[in-house]
Amino acid sequence: MDTHFWLRIFFYIIFYSFLGWILESVYKSIIEKRFINSGFLKGPICPIYGIAAVIMIFTLNSLKGKPLLLFVISFVVLSAWEYLAGLILEKLFKTKYWDYSKNKFNLHGRICLKNSIYWGILGVLFIEIIHPFIENGIVNFPYNILLSITIISYILLAIDAVHSIITTIKFESTMKKISELGETIKFKIEELKTNASNATTKIKNEQLIRKLKIKETKLKLRLYRNAKRLKLAFPTMKSENITSFLNQKIDIKKLKKLIKKGKE
Repeated sequence: MDTHFWLRIFFYIIFYSFLGWILESVYKSIIEKRFINSGFLKGPICPIYGIAAVIMIFTLNSLKGKPLLLFVISFVVLSAWEYLAGLILEKLFKTKYWDYSKNKFNLHGRICLKNSIYWGILGVLFIEIIHPFIENGIVNFPYNILLSITIISYILLAIDAVHSIITTIKFESTMKKISELGETIKFKIEELKTNASNATTKIKNEQLIRKLKIKETKLKLRLYRNAKRLKLAFPTMKSENITSFLNQKIDIKKLKKLIKKGKE
């Protein structure tokens, strides 16, 4: 196995992650009848598919020409990978991003028979048709160009991953910050009423309240967009923080108007 082989493997992870994103996004967009950016990351990539593709390359390539055996092994191996990926995400972020508990023949809600059948079919199509076609195009691709594409892709992936992970981890603390800002604003409004006769203090408090409201509104808007995107990407996700925040029925147009008004 030479360096070109391993370069192709790293490229396949990115490339099939992108194809997986297209597959999921198109499927969910058709169901929702609007565009859905699927996946945990903000960019057009779902690493679970890229890693699944590499797993198939290493474990299933020798079974090419044996569709029934390919289906069975893909069914088992890729279901195990989906279960593990779901478990890892749950442990890291204390959130169940997909839940098949309502589906028949599921295991802890992380995998189910229907999806495992899809994995089996995908495994057959991947080894027999998809990967051979892609590999024929990539194997003779200029090394330096492929290397540049792969490096740039991983840099962008790293930036996206770091930003998405930090945003997810800070979700609870941001909610707490919004709550604290709300309490501070209430306190300052009461203080304003108490010192209404003092013109200088009144102006200072009014300016401070305005700044605090803008800050609170911006945080709410940013948090709502992130929560809404994740909820659309993972319709069956289970997260107390995200669910409770979205249940507040935030008026986006009103938030935008408040921010615009605050800047004027």
